[in-house]
Amino acid sequence: MTKRKLVLVGNGMAGIRCLEEILKVDPDLFDITVFGSEPHPNYNRIMLSSVLQGDTTVDDIVLNSYDWYKDNNITLFTSETVVKIDKEKKIIITDKDRAVEYDDLILATGSHPFMLPLPGADKEGVIAFRNIEDCEAMISASNNYKRAVVIGGGLLGLEAARGLLNLGMEVDVVHILDYLMERQLDPTASAMLQKELENQGMNFLMNHQTEAILGKNRVEKVAFKGGKVVKADLVVMAVGIKPNVDVAKASNIDTNRGIIVNDFMQTNSPNIYAVGECAEHREMVYGLVAPLYEQGKVLAKKICETDAGSGYQGSVLSTKLKVSGVNVFSAGEFNDNPNYKAIRVQDEFKGVYKKVVVKDNRIVGAVLFGETSEGSRLLSMINKQTDISEMGEVSILQSPDQGATNLVADMDDSEIICGCNGVSKGDIVTAIKENGLTSVGQIRDCTNASRSCGTCKNLVGDVLSCTLGDEFEAVEEKETVCACTDLTHEEVVAEIREKGLSHTKEVMNVLGWKSEEGCSKCRPALNYYLGMVSPTDYEDERESRFVNERMHANIQNNGTYSVVPRMYGGVTNSKDLRKIADVADKYNVPLVKVTGGQRIDLLGIKKEDLPSVWKDLDMPSGYAYGKSIRTVKTCVGENFCRFGTQDSIGLGIEIEKKYERLNTPHKVKMAVSACPRNCAESSIKDVGIIGVDGAWEIYVGGNGGTQLREAELLCKVKTTSEVLDTISAYLQYYREDARYLERTSHWVERVGLDHIKSVILEDSQTRKQLIERMEIALSPLKDPWKDIIEDEKHTEELFKNKAVEVIQ
Repeated sequence: MTKRKLVLVGNGMAGIRCLEEILKVDPDLFDITVFGSEPHPNYNRIMLSSVLQGDTTVDDIVLNSYDWYKDNNITLFTSETVVKIDKEKKIIITDKDRAVEYDDLILATGSHPFMLPLPGADKEGVIAFRNIEDCEAMISASNNYKRAVVIGGGLLGLEAARGLLNLGMEVDVVHILDYLMERQLDPTASAMLQKELENQGMNFLMNHQTEAILGKNRVEKVAFKGGKVVKADLVVMAVGIKPNVDVAKASNIDTNRGIIVNDFMQTNSPNIYAVGECAEHREMVYGLVAPLYEQGKVLAKKICETDAGSGYQGSVLSTKLKVSGVNVFSAGEFNDNPNYKAIRVQDEFKGVYKKVVVKDNRIVGAVLFGETSEGSRLLSMINKQTDISEMGEVSILQSPDQGATNLVADMDDSEIICGCNGVSKGDIVTAIKENGLTSVGQIRDCTNASRSCGTCKNLVGDVLSCTLGDEFEAVEEKETVCACTDLTHEEVVAEIREKGLSHTKEVMNVLGWKSEEGCSKCRPALNYYLGMVSPTDYEDERESRFVNERMHANIQNNGTYSVVPRMYGGVTNSKDLRKIADVADKYNVPLVKVTGGQRIDLLGIKKEDLPSVWKDLDMPSGYAYGKSIRTVKTCVGENFCRFGTQDSIGLGIEIEKKYERLNTPHKVKMAVSACPRNCAESSIKDVGIIGVDGAWEIYVGGNGGTQLREAELLCKVKTTSEVLDTISAYLQYYREDARYLERTSHWVERVGLDHIKSVILEDSQTRKQLIERMEIALSPLKDPWKDIIEDEKHTEELFKNKAVEVIQ
């Protein structure tokens, strides 16, 4: 059977989603050709702001890689624009004079950014914010210039402004109206948003109408009606979009604002369809993803000649998103109207505002700011035209007592769960049942639900719970980071990597933390995970560390502290001993004690004396307080002991100097014994080295604490370099795979020593990569005790801080 020729004009989200739906119906029905004007495969345009803000990369926002086109036998032409349609011959012509025949043609040409026709708008440095090239232009400009003006106070303009702030530019946001995001927010929510964004560093010029862009070749200033002028090195126009109807108009296909289509997305020309931002349906043009994906599903069924039902009936517009870390939601008719009544709740202390608009005992619209958990339920009530006459005003804004899963159970399969990617409840349920999915992460990978902004992650979890029913508890027993989130440690790390998250607040905002500030359990964990993922770029957040780590000393039961300077391999000298003795005398230290880790502990030091103590000691910290490499205990070794077979002191010192200051999920203790008599107790350490004739045995997973565990033999090596490489691979795998505050003993038991061996010993490529990542992790480390001396003022301010401290 000869395949029909299907040509898709436009390589964006709506058109490719339509192809995905067609492939689901019948993957062998069409011979498909796609034309895209941009030099990229299909990507998530919604995530461009994250690329600009530095939270992710271009590669991370690709939705369909080149391999996807190849695997589905789709011919893709990038950087090529269709300019003409010969409807009689059924041929399209491109700007490269390529002619391709079609049996069916889908126009998904998207939109053009609207550029204000101002004097000077053609100057260098005046751009839109619509595609990857615009992002790259802004990033490039930020390297050479400092002042930016963003024209437009809608969602796109604010996202551009946030990105430019992240790039180090000073930003003025110009808006012609008196409040921001008028299409998504009412004046009250807008005012709250503006205040929050001003606190983030944005400057707003409200009620300003741009008159001209000034400068010689490049923009230098922006002038407004009324005479005001501001400096600008970069101007970003984000004042709206207009449907791209160029090829339709040139081919005499009916257009108005967009390409006019019926309920089945058909144009007035046979076998030519339109979908997405370029399509006008019942005098409406949609710019949000969810309606465009609904159109794509209808068109896929129509073009495959399956039951398309009554076609596309239009959409109730709703938006649930984050604007610079602030949750907002709106749906339906949310502005004040003499024919409507509204229920309002506002908490200025918490920055929360909720408004529900009612007509004839039916909810017709809603706005939520700061707290948006009720958004899906309210949208469901709007779509179903639920009668609320029996509901109390307050209960309308509260989720039912029986839990969120009941909301999901009441949803129709067609209702959208993930607005960013247009994934319905039915899509998720089908994927769970057909593919045996048991986690939110698996659902994300299979359906794209929660892949973008992440705000629907909890709702996806509710669909999973509702679908699996009694089986859910069995498969969903997981250790979440803390009560602030439903995510596991592994899921959080995966999200940090995937979304390029760069600080704890951002993680909490993007991943939907239940508590805005987090807690004493998750803040240190996030601080560790961020540093582990990006060791050279991440700036450690002192305020997210335990108090012991912030003070570089262990707090004692009477409120004083103990200080332990480092002694590599337990070896010291008279100079360092005199320093310690002098400090003990000067500060009247009550107790000086030799520790089990072969170091000296100064106990009973007052909090206010800590900076001066460290300054006088002028010695590295022994990290006796840290979730890090604590100490490497050694025996005297072959140089002195008649039983010693190896230089345990030399190796111990080399190990300790290499890995000191390395952050780990929990404390790590090591030891090197020169012979099997094991005087350094290597058999109960996280990493223990025991010397034998001509070789070293490496043991891991030991614990000498309350849960005593004997270390297990990992491997036997001959050289010092092999010891160090094996330790690097092992510790790096522990750092990347273990949960925060999980000792190596518990980790080894959980994942199994055989598995660890397969990763770091048997897979040479993975071993090499782990060692390389360890070297990267070690490269930026420096002595924190020097920070105490150099930043004594900051440390003293910590002492005066009356906020609740994170205490182990």
